[in-house]
This record gives sequence, structure tokens and C-alpha cells, in this order.
Amino acid sequence: MAIERKNPVPSDIEIAQSAELERISDIASGLGIPAGAVEEYGPYKAKIDWRLGGASEKAPRKAKYINVTAISPTPLGEGKTTTTVGLVQGFGKIGKNAVAALRQPSMGPTFGIKGGAAGGGYSQIIPMEDFNLHLTGDIHAVSAAHNLCAAAVDARIYHESRWSDGYFEKMGLSKLNPDPHGVAIGRVVDMNDRVLRHVVTGMGSRADGPLRQSHFDISVASEVMAILALASDMADLRSRLGRMVVAYDTKGNPLTAEDFKVAGAMAALLKDALKPNLLQTLEGQGAFVHTGPFANIAHGNSSVIADRIAVGYADYVVTESGFGSDMGMEKFFDIKCRSSGLVPDAVVLVATVRALKAHGGGPAVTPGKPLPAAYTEENLELLGNGMANLTAHLGIVRRFGIPAVVAINSFPTDTQAEWDLIRDAALKAGASDAVVSRHWALGGEGAADLAEAVEKAAAGKSEFKFLYPLENTLTEKIEKIAGEVYGADGVDFTAAAAETLERLESQGYGKLPICMAKTQYSLSHDPALKGAPRGWRLPVREVRLAAGAGFVYPICGDISTMPGLPSKPAFMNIDVDAEGRISGLF
Repeated sequence: MAIERKNPVPSDIEIAQSAELERISDIASGLGIPAGAVEEYGPYKAKIDWRLGGASEKAPRKAKYINVTAISPTPLGEGKTTTTVGLVQGFGKIGKNAVAALRQPSMGPTFGIKGGAAGGGYSQIIPMEDFNLHLTGDIHAVSAAHNLCAAAVDARIYHESRWSDGYFEKMGLSKLNPDPHGVAIGRVVDMNDRVLRHVVTGMGSRADGPLRQSHFDISVASEVMAILALASDMADLRSRLGRMVVAYDTKGNPLTAEDFKVAGAMAALLKDALKPNLLQTLEGQGAFVHTGPFANIAHGNSSVIADRIAVGYADYVVTESGFGSDMGMEKFFDIKCRSSGLVPDAVVLVATVRALKAHGGGPAVTPGKPLPAAYTEENLELLGNGMANLTAHLGIVRRFGIPAVVAINSFPTDTQAEWDLIRDAALKAGASDAVVSRHWALGGEGAADLAEAVEKAAAGKSEFKFLYPLENTLTEKIEKIAGEVYGADGVDFTAAAAETLERLESQGYGKLPICMAKTQYSLSHDPALKGAPRGWRLPVREVRLAAGAGFVYPICGDISTMPGLPSKPAFMNIDVDAEGRISGLF
């Protein structure tokens, strides 16, 4: 695929819309995917039969498995997706067959702060409009399945308040006695909408249901999305949905989606969403795009099924985990790898001059506002002060026994002296290599050096190990993550959180892994604590159960499962012309 590169680099959407796309059937054929397993959605995107993934011990694996993560980012992001795509293109430049495995972005951040999330510059997934807006409807299917379950719970509460035991027996049902104040599931919508964080339902007449307080989450924070990402096949998906604890009865016993007899219908709604989507990079490599669980709330990784398929059809599979190594990468290892059975060969840690200066004490970075001069002019002292964050993240990677390559995602305002400082610090902190990558401006050509460094790192023997055994108590696992990953001196549980942990242990959920919900902007729970903070304790204010997904998630500090829109949202830039051509996605 020929790409005409221009200088200065045009906007992301201009580059994407000027590209000559290959038919998706040709992309699939080039990977060796059987034609019968490819379900085309128009000429440039397709769904792939989930059965190609198989069980981990049966699925053919020929690929090296690479995880891309990052240091603690600024609100602008540090180009992790761009680096993932660039690395895949870089492998192509050195003669390797590589594919990407990415999450589908939520439209909440797309219309809120970040804009498009298909990569950037000359390292993008295309068609980028489809990637960012709806794609094949998977997130909508997740929303529908989740909201059907929520409606089933409310309907059962309403009807059980009106009818006798005998009435339910005639219909072949037994009363569940759900507690109206014990409902564990709200509704979801794939938008940032702060006014829905706390809602009251059932207002109106008695026929409108009992009055109670509820809430909305963003769709990608739904347990249904996490389940879709971790399921190994249709039977596993159906089983996990059935295990979702969605309410409690009047005696405090958990009630599942299976108890409400809604899990089968939920699975039916997700039948097509279980199939990974196949798109392409700007340079014609395959890109599996499937599921999109939030990384600061859920486990933040694309699907097990997509990865299992990909490792059978490429030399290198490059998958991205959300936010920093303390967030998406830790969950990738301790949650996703337990489900997939796949062991990574190398980690790419993305770092930028901008983010390291922010961790060194630089001024606030605010979306929509010009960068302060500290970030666009050479300042080695400020940059050096921020190296503690890079060192800490490399330490997290080493804790899992995986070799790490630091990808210095270059910006036009960076200087050679700044890059040299980062490289020296990375090598001293144990990185296998540290490489300046210019994929944003040059595509695969600009990432060829990075690809060679990753190839070398992945050729070594991985000594991968989980952070904790599942046999540890929930409290022990939380304390392990807080101390060894975040650098906390300890954990402070609220009385409610401690009570929930004790109850979950007694109900048989103590052997589940932990999925921490906290800010992505700091190794701690407090986004204001930059660098590698010390002398602090992690506050856990609430603990929730995701029994179907198979994890327990503590909520730390001020973290919300429904983001809000900023004062100048990204949607203000987006429009469509008379020919249907979209503009303003960046």
C-alpha cells in the first residue's frame, strides 16, 4: 500500500481519508485466514469466526506475543496506540508478518477529551471513522445485553411485590425475593454524561415500579464488556453471563443473571459481538479490533479470542493494554493472561519527553489548551526530575519477569539531548533497549529500529510470573498490588470495603483476581502525586464483585464509572458534509 507522506504532517483524518485501502478479504487472505471464517461488513472491515481461536492448548501458536504499555500519561495520552500500530508497521519494514490487537474505543472519550483513538499520523488503523464510530455495533450489543439484564431485575422486583407465591408456581417460577435496595446493576450508555451518575427510577405511578436510587455507568465499564473480552468461546460467554451477580435477596444472598433467567437472551444479543473485527493499518497489515473495557475501571485489554486467533496467523502479535504498566499491563498479566493461557515475550514501554517533564514538576497539561513552554523547549533538569516515573514502570515490568524495550515516542519539539537522557535512564533501570521511534511522522520506516529492538528482546527466554497466587486472600492480593506495583506503604479500607471483602470471602469469591479501579495519571490513587511517590497509603473506599468476568474490583480514591464531558468537548470539532464525509476526528 503506497502512502504519500507530507511535511508538515496533515491531520489524522486527512491522512486516513487519503489512503488507498485494500479489500479486507485480501488482508485476511494474506494472513492465511480461511475465507469461510471471514464475514465482510462492506469492503474494508470484517468479523472473524471466533472458533479459529480455540482453547489455548489447542490453538496453533507461531507468533511472538508483545504487550505495549506506557509510563503514567498526561491527559493528552502518550501515543500508545500510535506506537502499537507503528511497531506493527515497523515489523513489516524488516520483513516480518505482524498484526495488531486493539480495543475498540468508547464513544465517550472520542466525543469527550481524546477525539479519535485509531492511532495518529502515519501509524493508524483504517478506516478510522469506522474504528471510532460504531464499527460493527459491538458496544451497542453490550449496552443492550446489560440493559436487558437491568430491566429483568426491576421487572422481577415489581411483579414479586404484586403476586403471591402460587402465581409464580403456576408459571414454573419460584420467588427470588430480590431486595429493591440490593440491586447491584444499573444501566449503561456509551457516552460521557455526569448527570446520570446518580438517578432515581420508578417515579410516577405504582405501575412504574418501586421508587429507588440507581445509576448509569459508561458502557465500556459494564461487566458484560469485561466478560466479552475474557470469554474463550460461546459456551464460556454464556456461562460467565449466567454467573453475574446482579442483585441480592432480602437475606443478603447473591442473585445471578441465571436466577433471573435472562442470561440466555443476553448471550443471544452478543452472538455476533463475540466475533473479533478485522481492519488494517495504513501500510496494509491486519488489525484485530475487539472489545473495549476501560483500563482505569475494568481490565483495559482487548479480547482473549482475538489474541488467540492472531497468534496463529502472524510472526508477531502486538497488543496494547490501557494506560500505564500499573493499570492495563498489570491487569493484562494477572487477569487476561490467566484466561487466555498466552504468555508474553516482551513489553514495549512508551515514554515521551512531555510526560516525563510533567512528572518532574512541570506545569499542568490541559486538553484544549496550548502546551506551556516547558514542554516545547529543552529542559534537561525538568526531564531528569521525572525519570523516577520511568524507572518505577520499568521496575513493574521486571517484577513480572518480562524483558522491556522503551519506545521514546518522538515529538517535533524534542531534542537529541532529551532523548539521550531518557535512553541512559532506561538502560540503567534495566531496559533491554531504548529506541527513539518516529512512526507518527514516517510510519513503519520510522519504527523499523524499534521493531529490531523488540525482535531481539522477544528472542530471549521469558521468565514470566504472576504477581500473586489466586490462593491469597482478597485483602492480601490488594495489598500486594498496592505495595509492589504502586509503591504504597499500605492500604486503608473503609468499613464498608472491609465488610464487603469479608462477605465475598465467605461466599466463595476469595480466589478471584483483583482488578483495581484508580486514576491513570499517577502510580498512586491521587492524580496530583507525580513521579514515583513515596510515603502514602492507598485508600479503598468500595469493593465490587464481577463474578461473571471473574474478578473483584476495589475502587480507590476519587474514581468514577461514568465520566463527564469537559467544558469544550471533542464533539464540537466533528461534522459531516453533504457527501457524508466526516471531519474533525483527531
